[in-house]
Amino acid sequence: MQNTEKLYENDSLLKECCAKVLACNKKANDYEIVLDRTVIFPEGGGQSSDKGWINDALVTHAAEKDGQVFHYCNAALAVGSEVLVKLDWAERLDHMQQHCGEHLLSYAFWKLFGANNIGFHMNEQSVFVDLDKGVSPEEVMQAEDFVNAEIWEDKPINISYISSDDLSEREMRKKNENIKGILRIVSIEHGDSCTCCGTHPPATGMVGIIRVIGADRHRGGMRIEFVCGRRALLDARRKHEAISATNALLSVKPEEVPTAVRKLKEELAEITARLKNKTLELYQLRKDSLAANASRDNDGRRIVLVSEEDCTAKDAKLFAQVLTADEEKLTAGIFYRVGERINYIFMSSEGGRDCKLLCQTVNQLLSGKGGGNAAFAQGSAAYCSDWGKIIKSLSEL
Repeated sequence: MQNTEKLYENDSLLKECCAKVLACNKKANDYEIVLDRTVIFPEGGGQSSDKGWINDALVTHAAEKDGQVFHYCNAALAVGSEVLVKLDWAERLDHMQQHCGEHLLSYAFWKLFGANNIGFHMNEQSVFVDLDKGVSPEEVMQAEDFVNAEIWEDKPINISYISSDDLSEREMRKKNENIKGILRIVSIEHGDSCTCCGTHPPATGMVGIIRVIGADRHRGGMRIEFVCGRRALLDARRKHEAISATNALLSVKPEEVPTAVRKLKEELAEITARLKNKTLELYQLRKDSLAANASRDNDGRRIVLVSEEDCTAKDAKLFAQVLTADEEKLTAGIFYRVGERINYIFMSSEGGRDCKLLCQTVNQLLSGKGGGNAAFAQGSAAYCSDWGKIIKSLSEL
């Protein structure tokens, strides 16, 4: 079967074309269609596949193999028929903006700081570039400024083809030495140049703007996350809405939000510490009475079972620690409700009961799940209205 003519390689602005169906095969959930020519770019080189239509059949994905482009559609097409191939232009423009932005940003890090792009990935939300060395926040900002200046100069982007034999003679940011034959080169005037199979706009101005939204250490280098064009616009809108909502809640100006949030965080930490101290004091006051009335077995081991209506996991653990502190042969069991679950923990001091065994007993009574060891165990079960009576029967048991 003949190769597919890839019209997108030399004219990325072409939105539709007429074509002939060379093959149509039924797959699990769609149809695999090969055309003699297409405007739909298949996934490759880190760039996502285009979407579009062949007549009325929706193209959800495209892939290339051995020179042929396979279009995955939701309907069959007759082999030999003439069809109209239409591109989802909004999707293509987005992909071109992100991919061209990747070239520009990679070139900026390479030219300014000697950092090489060793990985590129694009998804529906953002784009990632992996660098082979670390860069500082200030250097990231420098690279971002450099790229936006390149975009606003609206520099021409040229496509050319050379033989792999001539690749070593050409100065480029990135070369794929493993590919043989005729290579496709994407070059930005007085800027980046590298081998690339993806679609790019005719000039950098179509990228619009680039915004770096993340920079993290990754495998000895740096992973840079960014967005371009409309994605950058939508990202700015979302963040503006979030800041506007926050400054309205705090009754401060947008630029005062970080200071106000920091102050709230400090106040919350102070209140949390005070609450913990008060809770600790309350538990200490309850301890003497509960320990004195604890059930005792023939070996002198005591057990205290407490059901708490208003309690958190941290509170329950704190209460158990208070009850067992400076005690011998004492086991504390704390039961508390969270939504539609009954949670329970057991903690023993030196010589106390086996917490794991106690937890297993409660699991059987409440049809719950959980486990642990002799010193500490925990579990939970579905809420039932008479859970207090069950705990009382456990105490008697």
